[in-house]
Amino acid sequence: MFVSRMFPILARLLAVLVPFSAAAQAAKPEDAPPKNATLVYVGTFTKGTKSQGIYYFWLRTQGNEVSQNITLVPLGLAAASVDPSYLELDLKRRLLFAVNETDTNGAVSSFSIDPAAGKLKLISQQSSLGSRPCHLALDKEGKHLLVANYASGSVAVLPVAADGALGPATAFVQHTGKSINPDRQRGPHAHCVTLDPANNFAYVCDLGLDKVMIYRFDSAKGTLTPNDPPFVALKPGSGPRHMAFRPDGKFAYVISELSSTITAFAVDSKSGALSEVQSVSTLPGYYDGPNTAAEVAVRPDGKFLYASNRGNETVVLFEIDREKGTLDWVEEQNTGGRTPRHFGIQPSFKHLAICNQDSDTVLVARIDPMNGRLKPSGVFAQVPAPTCAQFLPPIGGDHEKANTGD
Repeated sequence: MFVSRMFPILARLLAVLVPFSAAAQAAKPEDAPPKNATLVYVGTFTKGTKSQGIYYFWLRTQGNEVSQNITLVPLGLAAASVDPSYLELDLKRRLLFAVNETDTNGAVSSFSIDPAAGKLKLISQQSSLGSRPCHLALDKEGKHLLVANYASGSVAVLPVAADGALGPATAFVQHTGKSINPDRQRGPHAHCVTLDPANNFAYVCDLGLDKVMIYRFDSAKGTLTPNDPPFVALKPGSGPRHMAFRPDGKFAYVISELSSTITAFAVDSKSGALSEVQSVSTLPGYYDGPNTAAEVAVRPDGKFLYASNRGNETVVLFEIDREKGTLDWVEEQNTGGRTPRHFGIQPSFKHLAICNQDSDTVLVARIDPMNGRLKPSGVFAQVPAPTCAQFLPPIGGDHEKANTGD
């Protein structure tokens, strides 16, 4: 706890120094990525910022027993794109998908990834059929991409060709209704679409309705059909934002932005129904300031859950009970910046990258394999208005083993 509380001070001092040292390091030939490098792609907001689109880095981890040796080495602009605020990767076909979160004419773009340099090349772009698309989910067969449109409160399904080209939507659902918060819940706001591990159901967190909508997903046709039950309701004013499944599909976790809570649900794999088993705060007990919760993710081995707080400026850790699926608080870790909107977890779950949106920084941390605790490097990568970070392991790499420099 002492380290966690001291970290904000050290982090902010390092944040001032790092931009100069990082720029100098990038100019050195020895900082070119090795062939087996793990890459990290970072989505951003471009409107009103200095960002030009999607940026990328390689993860250097030699001697990672010393946290400061874990760094994101900048490679520059991977692709110019308008407001690519959320990214999704197809690891097998080496494809990257990005929303274009614009107020009007929202879109989704697909890119190929250069196998040698990691640069992105635009393949196609399709309308999201809504405004401010903010989240994507690639189905398990890689044939369809599901997109949530926040401002218009709708969901669409886009077919994905073998080469990554996106086709016109095969399904579209418009939500209706509202909830009790007069500022944030005057209408529907689809904030996330998540598929269950079996690829049978699509769950849509609608912040404006205080509901998780449930649809049966036909992976062959790319269609959505209202389920029975059609939704699960959360406490009024909660504002459900994102959802994550435990890999075995038995439990799912919904983080609510407005109430700063995580709700654990037992999942009926046959009916798709969700049954609440627990609701916990994302905030440490001593904190009573303003906060909006943001990201939630389950470690790929199903043992731990991470969540981010904007206001408290932390990523918090919970241990998941194997039998009950309930959460037990473990620790908080300050992110050393402002507004940690999203974080990505390396597929081998060795590292986690945090996007501090309003500090223009990305912080990488080592994940303790035994207890799940984070060990931040304290060395910040500079990215204008970062909103999403995704890890790309090397071609042919074993995702369950070390990737770069481990």
